Amino acid sequence: MAVGRIIKALSGFYYVQSNEGVYACKGRGVFRNKNITPLVGDDVEFEVRNEDEGYIMKVKDRSNELIRPPIANIDQVCIVNAANSPELNPLLLDRFLVLIEAKHIQPIIFITKMDLATQEEIDRMKEYQSIYQNIGYEVKLLSSKEPEWISEVIPYFKNKVSVFAGQSGVGKSSLLNTLDPNLYLETAEISKSLGRGKHTTRHVELLPIGEGLVADTPGFSVLEFSDLEAEDLGPCFPEIRLHMSDCKFRGCLHDKEPKCAVKAAVNDGVIAEFRYQHYLRFLEEIKTRKPRY
Repeated sequence: MAVGRIIKALSGFYYVQSNEGVYACKGRGVFRNKNITPLVGDDVEFEVRNEDEGYIMKVKDRSNELIRPPIANIDQVCIVNAANSPELNPLLLDRFLVLIEAKHIQPIIFITKMDLATQEEIDRMKEYQSIYQNIGYEVKLLSSKEPEWISEVIPYFKNKVSVFAGQSGVGKSSLLNTLDPNLYLETAEISKSLGRGKHTTRHVELLPIGEGLVADTPGFSVLEFSDLEAEDLGPCFPEIRLHMSDCKFRGCLHDKEPKCAVKAAVNDGVIAEFRYQHYLRFLEEIKTRKPRY
């Protein structure tokens, strides 16, 4: 039995990369019966039927998975933001970070279009960079006028499977094209009326970049905390996770409880106020969501 990794799913075929090449494979009917859907990133066993075709016989255990975009066994998520057009939305950034932290996947923050930013925007991006770096995140400010950033970013991808995330129009495909001009990924201009970009990526595919694999995806289409419980939210904020063990009451949700170490850290300026407000907003969202049946 041959082994490989699914690098693309398109039109009912799973393209499996093995040491011998890429095979266009179909999934066995038994997967449908067991409610198993092969995902890009899956390590699989497959049966070769002819020169470049085969059938997937087994999907190996996953270390993690995302559903939208559908991809498995991810090492890190690169959250791409723009300094302007569209401007960085810290609430959306924190939503991405919580969803990624909940899956125990390493996030990296990229901020593009620094060369198009005003001085006020540059100062604001540097302030965000400082805040998120103090939390423990890697944050890179990228400018097309300073190509030396490419040599700084490429090592992040070595021997890893990475996923790019971010709202439409921030330049995810453009960034990948800059990292590897041979990709020729389709890009689109920002809509002036809507203030956002058009979706240009229509399927999930793993692309070889910097001695690793990077997924170009249609984006995260669902950003709801449907699988997260209220008590699970705090640990998804590293700075809250750092202080929550000092709260007086076990099970503290860091909202209205007395003698809360997290609220004390906010009052002392150790935890950024806007991050704490985002936490409270997400907490309320989780508390008031409709139960699933």
